[in-house]
Amino acid sequence: MLPILILALQTVPVQEATAAPKEPPRFTQCMDLATTDPAKGVVDAGQWRTEGGGVLARQCLGVAYANGGKWAAAAGAFEDAAREAETAKDPRAPQYWASAGNAWIAAQQPAKARAAIDAALATGALAGLDLGEAHLDRARAMVALGDMEAARSDIDRALTYADKDPLAWLLSATLARRAGDLPRAAHDITEALRRSGDDPSVQLEAGNIAAASGNEADARTAWARVIELAPGTGLASAARKALEQFSATEK
Repeated sequence: MLPILILALQTVPVQEATAAPKEPPRFTQCMDLATTDPAKGVVDAGQWRTEGGGVLARQCLGVAYANGGKWAAAAGAFEDAAREAETAKDPRAPQYWASAGNAWIAAQQPAKARAAIDAALATGALAGLDLGEAHLDRARAMVALGDMEAARSDIDRALTYADKDPLAWLLSATLARRAGDLPRAAHDITEALRRSGDDPSVQLEAGNIAAASGNEADARTAWARVIELAPGTGLASAARKALEQFSATEK
């Protein structure tokens, strides 16, 4: 499956025009634990923070929480890092806001995700892929909030800057299908398949779009591929249920 959350496991990238402070060896130690043993990483990051670790300790804490699946706690840690970075005029603040938004999405709190991503975008410091991924995350939040028009605007921006990300094309295809724009949906799911053809979520949507377009053969092929790629998962169950519609019409 396409990852829900992608967080930097080393340094948080910043724009080339702004030099970020050099990370100390203590940061590497903390991040190694946050990656390999999240529970110990949380303890280590907390201890480092009490010792004056600043924004880097908070970043490490956020990564440790995220790797442990504690998304709300991760989001809170990233927001704390963003606020502290803003106070210190640290150029990493926009990235911390963006990471917080990403974590809030994983925590299924889209309103908080939108607020954090708005804060990241408001800085005007994001560019390139970082800007595209921020718009992609805000589009995901807007879908969860039921605002499809805003989601479409954000996903179109995302495709301008993050067109290599299959998730952007997948979400765009899904939005187009729901809006009844099947030519756009077919084009965008083809782009997603070209970038991540072995992802079951992409194949599931490919089947949905094929079925909506009246192409039973391609729908069957895509949904069968989902079952092959992700047996025993919710995606496989959805594919099997979708295939039942053809069995019903054959009776």
